[in-house]
Amino acid sequence: MTPAHSFSEPTNTEAIRVIGRFEAGRGTPDAMRTDVRMLGQLLGQVLREAGGDGLFEDVERLRLATIQAYDEETPDAFERAAAIAESFTIARADEVARAFTCYFHLVNLAEEHQRVRVLRERAGQPGREDAADTVATAYARLRSEVGDEEARRRLDGLRFHPVFTAHPTEARRRAVSSSIRRLSELLTQHDAASAGGSEEHRARRRMLEEIDTLWRTAPLRSQKPSPTDEVRTVMGVFDETLFTTVPHVYRRIDDALRGEDSGSSAPVVPAFVRIGSWVGGDRDGNPFVTASVTREASQIAADHVLRGLERALDRIGRTLTLSADDTPPNAEVVALWDRFAAAEPELAAELAARSPDEPHRRVLLVLSRRVAATRHGDSTQDYSRPEELLADLRAVQSSLAEAGAKRHAFGGVQHLIWQVETYGFHLTELEVRQHSQVHAKALAELDAGEAISAQTEEVLEVFRAIGDIQRDRGLRAAGRYVVSFTQAASDLANVHRLARYALGDDAPVLDVVPLFETFADLQAAPGILAEAVTFPEFRERMAATGNRLEVMLGYSDSSKDVGPVAANLALYEAQEKIARWAQESEIELTLFHGRGGALGRGGGPANSAILAQPPHSVDGRFKLTEQGEVIFARYGEPAIAMRHIDQVAAATLLASSPTEEERTSRAAERYAEVASVMDAASRERFFSLVKADGFAPWFATVTPMEEIGLLALGSRPARRGLSVESLEDLRAIPWVFAWTQARINLAGWFGLGTALDAVGDEELLVEAYREWPLLRTMIDNVAMSLAKTDERIAQQYLALGDRDDLAQLVLDELAITRRWVIRLTGGERLLENKPVLQRAVQLRSPYVDALSLLQLRALRALRSASDEPTGSGADAEQQRLLLLSVSGVAAGLQNTG
Repeated sequence: MTPAHSFSEPTNTEAIRVIGRFEAGRGTPDAMRTDVRMLGQLLGQVLREAGGDGLFEDVERLRLATIQAYDEETPDAFERAAAIAESFTIARADEVARAFTCYFHLVNLAEEHQRVRVLRERAGQPGREDAADTVATAYARLRSEVGDEEARRRLDGLRFHPVFTAHPTEARRRAVSSSIRRLSELLTQHDAASAGGSEEHRARRRMLEEIDTLWRTAPLRSQKPSPTDEVRTVMGVFDETLFTTVPHVYRRIDDALRGEDSGSSAPVVPAFVRIGSWVGGDRDGNPFVTASVTREASQIAADHVLRGLERALDRIGRTLTLSADDTPPNAEVVALWDRFAAAEPELAAELAARSPDEPHRRVLLVLSRRVAATRHGDSTQDYSRPEELLADLRAVQSSLAEAGAKRHAFGGVQHLIWQVETYGFHLTELEVRQHSQVHAKALAELDAGEAISAQTEEVLEVFRAIGDIQRDRGLRAAGRYVVSFTQAASDLANVHRLARYALGDDAPVLDVVPLFETFADLQAAPGILAEAVTFPEFRERMAATGNRLEVMLGYSDSSKDVGPVAANLALYEAQEKIARWAQESEIELTLFHGRGGALGRGGGPANSAILAQPPHSVDGRFKLTEQGEVIFARYGEPAIAMRHIDQVAAATLLASSPTEEERTSRAAERYAEVASVMDAASRERFFSLVKADGFAPWFATVTPMEEIGLLALGSRPARRGLSVESLEDLRAIPWVFAWTQARINLAGWFGLGTALDAVGDEELLVEAYREWPLLRTMIDNVAMSLAKTDERIAQQYLALGDRDDLAQLVLDELAITRRWVIRLTGGERLLENKPVLQRAVQLRSPYVDALSLLQLRALRALRSASDEPTGSGADAEQQRLLLLSVSGVAAGLQNTG
């Protein structure tokens, strides 16, 4: 516990000087600094109004103290901040934690707003962007290496496939996200308003109102969200950004590639984005995701996309006021109208009366009505599949082009075509995931020929649900079945056997996707795949799809299994072997990367990770999971979503260029011995920690692992049913989340310092960092992870466990790793080679420290009362404070698990 000292607090003048020096020293852009100050002032006003001057002053006391402690790095300054956190009543500590959490939401918003500003500035200065940053410049480089014809073939085959997932550590409530989105719109309005004018005053008044809403909105859910709640939350991203943004991504790329010709002739850019979803389909370890939930998830997504298409058709149809004299329809459009008029004479007469001389407008409004009929299930005028709508849209496009209205044909109508090609009538390609052991247990019951359990009946019902979805919305709507913990080829064959048990000869068409997660499974993957493709069901499906095969690799469990360094090296080796086998077998391979948002789960910048992949493991196709807070960070704001998709697609296209593949291959060969030494040393170091006697209960004591389970975060349990004594059964996501909350981030870096020490040759390692993409990506990600740690606070958490040996092991490895990372990246501090990132982390850290000190206070109280059962009335207030701080730290660090 922090010693009880009496400290003198700085005067107001000293406080202003400390804060001013801190902010000025971080080089924050002027516009962002202005936003942060304005939002902070508005929050201060709300705090005064809601809690009086006392609350505001207490928040300021702790804020100043943590800034001073961070800036001065002295024990006295740190102890002063800790003493202030300890001095609050429990009720006041609760309010202060909420205030800092609100502040982080506002800072996150200001940072996002600044990113959008920068993107808009860069849009007017094309020369500022790197070759790997946009599809247009990546394509130009590809053309110079492989020629026009091959470059165009690769562009046509480009595919970016993010899969949205719901995980048990999404810390932000949907109500909070909605409030922040409204604030974002108001901040944009404030930017556009003239200084001192009525519009600026109105925007500030509305922001004050919205910040008051944010303050008064309960930050913690009162109950866990249902899987259907999670589906609806993700749908908000489609409604607000992705549905309209993705066609703009295609257009921007087409503009860059074709210049003035873009929008007046057929585009060269294919609809390369596909959106997948596990929300409502992932039942591995989540008993709340049932077959009925999967059906409902698909129905909700279909309803959203059909509404979107209906509105888009209606909007463009109403603007297509081109007269028949100037823009005569071709025979195909005339026939399309005639068929509709014969089927719906009254509606046709109404549309004809409204637009007597505007045939293209009438036909688009007809298409809008037919999409509405599809949504309502009206079989007289509905579309049975999206290909029918595409055919009608292409007929309209051809007619407009033939009549000379090419800008209409390849402008708004082309956007509609892109939307249908991307989203179909299903919006997300819903994937089902289940554990291989669940399948084995169900088959054992079915093969015995006796009465089956409710659990096995549910397994069979899932296949019936998939069949229903495919019949209603097409194969893309639900065609993939992911098998967790695939350890043998029979695990994949079992899926087809279960499908036949459920539906006999009417079994749905399935692409069965193995998921290799543990270190041992990654090593066995090539052999398992070689056997699996000999099965009749696999052969038939691959023959029907041009010999395509999808394989998923799990980053989370392998990292928890052998440590982050060995896991990264094992994943690279597995990809290399699988890609080589696929190439030799003439299989079109797509590797599906199960990456999390946190660095301990394979997170980090996706584009740099893509360029570090082994040769032939990408080949123009990149698929990955996007979870929780990452979905909103990357896709929640249109400009940022466009930039992210463009960057990832560019790296996907470029990764298969001859120079990139040669560079990656040469580096892997040259540094193979370095990799071998690092693998062995890091693994030994990691095992010395996690296999130590009593590690699991120690881990639960020095982190808020157990308390995280009380948070109503996601529908999925944090553990698969065993106690904390069994680390193996702890999900990798809360494993990462717990270390993040303790400000140690151990899951992202532990073992790297020892691994680099074992190599020892600094000159060689500096060269490897420069030349070897895999090592560079690993080091850069660890630098970010280390920058978010705080050793002084970490020591406080580690002290809770009463195991000096384990605590010292962690701290020693932290020091070694930090020292090596700084040596390799250059400078005197972490992230000096990435100043924008360094500045963002430095500005946040003291505010996160304030929440961590409040969390430590609550955790100490709970640990000292550990003889009482968790959740008892005596602990309720401390638990609430701890959970509030968990939510705030997650907002401050911008990642959970």
